[in-house]
Amino acid sequence: MFISQYVYFGLSSLTMSAAEMTAVLGIEPDEITVRGSRFTEPQVIPVLHRWKIVCSEPGMSVDEQVARVVARLEPHVDAIAALARQLDADDRQGPSAVLEVVRMFNDEDGQDRLASASPELIEGPDLLGWHLGRDVLAFLHATGAALDVDEYDFA
Repeated sequence: MFISQYVYFGLSSLTMSAAEMTAVLGIEPDEITVRGSRFTEPQVIPVLHRWKIVCSEPGMSVDEQVARVVARLEPHVDAIAALARQLDADDRQGPSAVLEVVRMFNDEDGQDRLASASPELIEGPDLLGWHLGRDVLAFLHATGAALDVDEYDFA
């Protein structure tokens, strides 16, 4: 079975742009989205501004991907927590901070990425099981972040 997966930590807002979040945090995001409208034609336009730190390295377990994202953000946990609290109070749309895990099973794109990976990545860790350690749980608690896991089977 081929597995394609990625992890990101994101902050979302109805009112504060990703550029403003970057200015507050002093951390350049890996990806952003800009709030638009709810129309889906001709393409989906996001309903929220989003600031993201992403890990999508192929062959890594979810644990390793999460650890990489949290390690990048841990030095800034207080600023992230303060901004997340501000966004939660301003927007009242639920938790503005999220740790997102996205996994796609039997994904042709994932198969192509693994085929081009170095042998040590292909023979790497078993990608089916994963856990969150105390350090990650402490980070999620400190930032008030939700954990969202999406899994898709393309078989």
